Amino acid sequence: MPVRAPHLYPLLRGFALGSFVILGRELEEGADLPFAFEEHVQRGGPALYEMKPLVRSFIEEREPLLRAREDARLAVEELRREPAAGIFARAHAGPRATEEQALFRTVLLGLLISTAEACGGFDWDDEAFEHAYLELEASLFGEHRRYVAIAPLVGLSVAKPVALAEGLRLRLTAPGELSTHWPESRGLLPPGFGAEPDRYCVLELTADLDAADDVPDTPAEIADAVSAIRLTTAAALAAGPVLFETLDGRPFGIRPVLPIAATQPPGEASRLDSFRAPIAVEVLGSLSLADGDPALAEALDRWELSLFQNDPFRSEQLRASLAALLGETWPLRCSVLLGEDVGVRETLHAHLAAVAGGGPAGPDVADAVRRSLVAVLRSGDRGDLVHELDRELLGLPRRSERLAQAV
Repeated sequence: MPVRAPHLYPLLRGFALGSFVILGRELEEGADLPFAFEEHVQRGGPALYEMKPLVRSFIEEREPLLRAREDARLAVEELRREPAAGIFARAHAGPRATEEQALFRTVLLGLLISTAEACGGFDWDDEAFEHAYLELEASLFGEHRRYVAIAPLVGLSVAKPVALAEGLRLRLTAPGELSTHWPESRGLLPPGFGAEPDRYCVLELTADLDAADDVPDTPAEIADAVSAIRLTTAAALAAGPVLFETLDGRPFGIRPVLPIAATQPPGEASRLDSFRAPIAVEVLGSLSLADGDPALAEALDRWELSLFQNDPFRSEQLRASLAALLGETWPLRCSVLLGEDVGVRETLHAHLAAVAGGGPAGPDVADAVRRSLVAVLRSGDRGDLVHELDRELLGLPRRSERLAQAV
């Protein structure tokens, strides 16, 4: 087998082979190897179940035992002399781990887990080790890293993949894609995921990184995508509760999704169709406008918080959202923004004025807040849009068609 690091191969192979002996002996002496049951749902047929050994958790529980071995010490010492190993370990383990911890966990333990998973336990197989070792070398000496994160979604359906932003897409889940790396993942998924029409989607974030680059702030990226789709579809949408990360095709971590994105609001599921998908892309791309506009940021925050509240707090949040978004005369401005003709504007203004006076916000007002936020984000300039609304209130002609396009 051609290898790029012949000085590392015998030491890493010796560590893996010795660890198999130790772990196999533990099983013989009565240790339990846990298993996970993976359900494969078939449309129109019975569900099939597959039993997978949880070798990762079994090995990680015995990390101190394995690290104390002489073959582990020799392998770590050799890895310290290899600059590529240090870069690889820092990228996979993060800045908090010591050099020894990072090298052991990411290189030695990672190789051992990959080999054991390919073997289905601790019956040694040369081909399984060689395949795992070649994959490790390809990643270890590569100049770039491939990062992938997947967050399950509930409350939404989609007919085909939707590219929401560069490196971020919404797609249907593939059978077994999570259990391949995390056999225990079923216990971390939302109830009914993969078995109900509105629980088949995932958000997938991919990024090509240089060897020393940090991974993206994925929880924030996922939360923004959830907010954009909620605004566009009014779906009772949630992501998570956790997201699954791989780096160079190897498990990197499991992180919690931000609470506001991971909590499913009351309401109905929806569908991101071909008409609304481009709007979701536009809204997601415009959410960054809130970074330089505190009033827009407050309007977005209050609207999203209102999804999880009951009256009178819900109505107060919606009232404050429109006030932050459109200013003191928000009932008039919102009526002009959303009303297509005089009659619609008059009816909407009556409802908004009642809410401004302290009354409860009905579903029509809640939807008006959502649509107003979408219109402002699509306009690209909140101040300019508000000025256009005031011109229309004064009977003056619009200076551009941006208002009509936004709505």
